[in-house]
Amino acid sequence: MPHLLLTSPSNMQTPQAILFDLDGTLADTAPDLAAAVNVMRKNRQLPQANYLSLRPFASAGARGLLGAGFGITPEHPDFEAMRAEFLNQYESAIAVHSKLFRQVPDLLKGLDFLGISWGIVTNKAMRFTRPLIPLLDLQEARCVISGDTTPHSKPHPAPLLEAARQLGIRSEHCWYVGDDLRDIQAAEAAGMTSIAAAWGYCGATEPKQWKADAIIDSPLELLELVRAKHLQAIAS
Repeated sequence: MPHLLLTSPSNMQTPQAILFDLDGTLADTAPDLAAAVNVMRKNRQLPQANYLSLRPFASAGARGLLGAGFGITPEHPDFEAMRAEFLNQYESAIAVHSKLFRQVPDLLKGLDFLGISWGIVTNKAMRFTRPLIPLLDLQEARCVISGDTTPHSKPHPAPLLEAARQLGIRSEHCWYVGDDLRDIQAAEAAGMTSIAAAWGYCGATEPKQWKADAIIDSPLELLELVRAKHLQAIAS
């Protein structure tokens, strides 16, 4: 299925930079995140949770995965202790099965060929992004904004605006690509073109409900859209 533009193509700025969410957008990290949940379940003599029941919550971090794996919320008295346990377990096996989504390497090479800067804006703390980025071969990113780089995390626009500042590019000339509603909300708040990555985890709601500027079904469809905007800019 081709990419779905939810706004007029003429209203989309030609990008000078593409910013990406990490989990569920550039990289399939769900196997290692789910494994951390199941280690915790094993330690409690609980049966293993079905991987497919955990996968949609991988972009929601500890809150989402603990909710899916144990049915608890941040209001639960044990939540903070279990959150710390989950993060420690994940950190100890952070890139056993995680890998870039198919087509992502070709997408990033294509952006480099077009001279378009790309960076990463994630809610993952720097404690995890620092070791994970080189293990995923993403060290060529022009910027990496972690969940604790700024005082706020997505859906607040601060991390996206910090990425634009580091790149020296106005926010309206950036596109932000993510697989969660919070990503689209953050992009809108930052004045960036928002792109829903429908190949990702996507959480509890359908991307069609997020009011993104476009929905893309594969990484190379994103490259196709970027190329089309650049050709349009050259022709105009």
